[in-house]
Amino acid sequence: MGRILMLSTGGTLASSHSEKGLAPGLHGNDILDRIAGLTEGFEIDEEELFMLDSSNMQPEEWAQLAGRIYERRKAYDGIVVIHGTDTLAYTAAALSYALQRIEIPVVLTGSQVSIENPIADATENCRAALHMAASHCPGVYVAFNRKIILGTRASKVRTRSFDAFESIDCPYAARINSGGLLINPSLSGRQLGVCRLQARFSTDVFLLKLFPGLNPDIFGRLQELGVRGVYVEGFGLGGLPFSRRNLTEAIRRAVDAGMTVAVGSQCLYEGSDFTVYEVGRQVLSCGVIETGNMTTEAAITKLMWALGQYEDPEAVRMVMEQNLVGELGSTVNWNE
Repeated sequence: MGRILMLSTGGTLASSHSEKGLAPGLHGNDILDRIAGLTEGFEIDEEELFMLDSSNMQPEEWAQLAGRIYERRKAYDGIVVIHGTDTLAYTAAALSYALQRIEIPVVLTGSQVSIENPIADATENCRAALHMAASHCPGVYVAFNRKIILGTRASKVRTRSFDAFESIDCPYAARINSGGLLINPSLSGRQLGVCRLQARFSTDVFLLKLFPGLNPDIFGRLQELGVRGVYVEGFGLGGLPFSRRNLTEAIRRAVDAGMTVAVGSQCLYEGSDFTVYEVGRQVLSCGVIETGNMTTEAAITKLMWALGQYEDPEAVRMVMEQNLVGELGSTVNWNE
């Protein structure tokens, strides 16, 4: 059914019990041995890239992982990445930006329970990932609980349930049921153009969740620390206070000084619209970038990626406002 590369990075799926708690300990060949019944018809190679809890997966690992996928992509029909669940959505978004116009499916998966556990969800998740990797639908995806989610639309919404990930404001890319792997017909296929590795990510960023009473001086402190970009999770459709504690004016000063400030909503679904309320329109006048219905994972990794590509704030703004890999705006509805 296809030649597949499995890249192992650790995570719960590859974990074993130790004196210090559950920690990655199973190698790629151990994982393949445990899913041997699922691999008939596939030609699978495995490489172990990391042995990390996903809490330790950071931009440096994103760059290494993107580089390995880029190097190996022409030798395989698809690539499966075994990854811990806690930061899987961040890695999926980061790979989506770093590997735009990738020619093959790249599918990230993991599990809520170690594959050593007889009740593990790992086997089904690996099955879904393998079949999506062989689907000839180019792009970056997350496979979990018989659902396939676009890489820039995935978010971990549950800590214990097997149904841990959801596709935010976007139909599933594919589903698995008794009819097999059902691909969303709205998937348009490979983006036009040549895939280039763009795996530089800036860590001079900050994620600020707004709460009533936040001291606006935080923006001045962030500038002193050398922060180049801030993603603000605002209230509701996009409200930021300007009464008593004038966050709007603090943002204006930061933007004028060269900081990139992107603002979205704390709400998981339906996104922001800063044109509705006065508190939103005032912040728009400060020169912020509205992120619409981007997930937090997609927005902060896009900001890191954009600042990694460009020094000029206007260039960063331009790319942040574009829908590069399905992270922004709505998609064609698909009947659930």
